[in-house]
Amino acid sequence: MHTLAPVLNSLPGEPVPYYLASGEGLRFEQGGLLWTVIARTRDTGGLFDAAFVLGPRGAEVPFHSFPAHQRSYYVFEGSAQFWLPGESRVLVPGDSVHVPPGTPVAYRMLSHLTRVLCYSAPGGALDELAGKGNAVEHHIYSAGEIGGPVLPDGAVPHDLPKAAASEQWDDTLPSGADAYFLRSRTGDRRGWPDAVNSFLVRGRNTGGRYFAVNTLAAPQPYIIRHFHQRHTENFVCLSGRIWLWVNGEEILLTAGDFLHAPAGTVHSFAVTAHNTQLLGLLTSDIFEPFFDVTGAPTGDHVHTEGLIDPSVVMGGMAANPDLDVVVVGGPPERVRAAGL
Repeated sequence: MHTLAPVLNSLPGEPVPYYLASGEGLRFEQGGLLWTVIARTRDTGGLFDAAFVLGPRGAEVPFHSFPAHQRSYYVFEGSAQFWLPGESRVLVPGDSVHVPPGTPVAYRMLSHLTRVLCYSAPGGALDELAGKGNAVEHHIYSAGEIGGPVLPDGAVPHDLPKAAASEQWDDTLPSGADAYFLRSRTGDRRGWPDAVNSFLVRGRNTGGRYFAVNTLAAPQPYIIRHFHQRHTENFVCLSGRIWLWVNGEEILLTAGDFLHAPAGTVHSFAVTAHNTQLLGLLTSDIFEPFFDVTGAPTGDHVHTEGLIDPSVVMGGMAANPDLDVVVVGGPPERVRAAGL
């Protein structure tokens, strides 16, 4: 456990807690796309790196692969067409694609102001981009001509045909580390009181490197204060409002905001807007069983309001003590903007 206050609106250069408001981070422009790096190897202890990719209609990234990196792409705003070898989908907000090491992927923005979150583990896939020293100050891509497709720095190019887009409804996770598409609010789902958790990717799909879960929730108060000894937790607000209590500091997350909580960070969260969505990215996958044992399998795609009963989650924790959760106290008290 540590007591480090989170660094605010800058990359810390070491694996400590930090927060980035939407649009903040290191920004680079290539091929008409604005890359906003929100995590580098040095910020995460080598566990992962991540970036938002923002672009206009028509900007694209050709087929490429990273031999040693598992990657996930989550469409945050707009729409994009993604290609895997022999297949393609048009993805809208909430849809995702998951790419194991060595598998080629390509994508094209289909609407203006399309934004895609790219998460890669282990760290290193963005090192060459972030190390070039040609960062830009602006927070929007440049107007005008897009130019030709640009290969990501450090990627292996592939000359592959692009299949026509299929309307297949991809709603299940594969049994192993295969490339796959996933539609919004599908995947493996577990019900919580006033919330439902949807696994976008499990450890079995990433070689144990990470898992990702989308939480859709009604307003609810802070949970118990706790920390994790063996894994890193990352929060991305997709919609609504989430208050995070991080080593005694309260931070409000709204759409596009990011918070990194490395092992040892004492934290809690509260939801204060209806139908808030939170994307959790956790490295490694050691914490994945927590969502299985504290929730109930469900075929529902949304939560049911009026079911707040923390004992459901607490009972699952009590019956499974080896979940890498160390409870240090009860829920914190809302201090900032307590009336909102």
